Amino acid sequence: MVGLTAIINKFLMKISKKVKNFSKWALVIIVIAFFIFFPKIENNFLKNRVNNINYVKIANQIIKVELAISQEDQIQGLSRRISLKDDEGMLFIFQKSGLNYFWMKEMNFPIDIIWINENFQVIFIQEDVQPESFPEIFGPDEKSKYVLEIIAGFVRKNNLSVGDPIEFLP
Repeated sequence: MVGLTAIINKFLMKISKKVKNFSKWALVIIVIAFFIFFPKIENNFLKNRVNNINYVKIANQIIKVELAISQEDQIQGLSRRISLKDDEGMLFIFQKSGLNYFWMKEMNFPIDIIWINENFQVIFIQEDVQPESFPEIFGPDEKSKYVLEIIAGFVRKNNLSVGDPIEFLP
C-alpha cells in the first residue's frame, strides 16, 4: 500500500508540474494576445467615441468637420483638394497626445492650422500656411491631441488666440 501511495504521489507531482507549466504558458499567450489586439480594440473604441463629432465650436463659430482618425486619413489630410468652404474644416484626432507636425504636401490652397490639447484648449496656431511652403513643417513643441485645419483667414477674422476653448458637437 505504501508503494502505491508513493506512485500516486509521484504521478500527482508530475501532473501538478505540467499544470503549472501549462498555466505559465497560457498566461504568456494571453499577455501576448492582449498586446497584439489591445491597440485595435483601443482604436475601435476611439473611432466609436469620436465618430459622432460633426462640428467644432471655436471662436463662437460652428465649423462642419471631416474627421481624420486613421493614419491613412491623417497622411492624406486635405491634400489634393481644390478648396474648402469658410465653415468647413478637417479635425485630426490622435490616439495619444504627442508632437504633431504638419506640412503642405500637395495642398492647393492656404489654411490656418490650430493645435488643441486634451483639455480642449488651443495651444498653438499657424496662420495662413501657403502650399508653396512645402517641405517646411509646422507645429508646436508642446503635445497636442487634436489639430484643426480650416480656411486661411479664419483665425484673424474671428480673433482666435492661444488658450481659447473649443467644443466638439454632434
